[in-house]
Amino acid sequence: MQAQSIDERIVKTPGIAGGSPRIAGHRIRVKDIVTWYEYLGMSADEIAAAYDLELADIFAALAYYHSHLEELQQSWREEEKLVEALKKQYPSRLPHPQNNG
Repeated sequence: MQAQSIDERIVKTPGIAGGSPRIAGHRIRVKDIVTWYEYLGMSADEIAAAYDLELADIFAALAYYHSHLEELQQSWREEEKLVEALKKQYPSRLPHPQNNG
């Protein structure tokens, strides 16, 4: 089997995962890998095993993230702003839980 480059492992396809960079052949985004690895403290081995990925996929996603850091972080901030705006525009109809403690 021939080794794949980062460009072959990480793809962006309009209409799939919102066009976000993702693992080729999967709907798992670079953002998901970064979240699991950096914020939830999962190891690359744990992520690969949990999601049936190759270890090289995990490291390709992390390398992609670090080489596109500013672009990705800006995109993620814009996504968060959109979510907050939608929450304000369409508030939940469910009652907020009361703190009984």
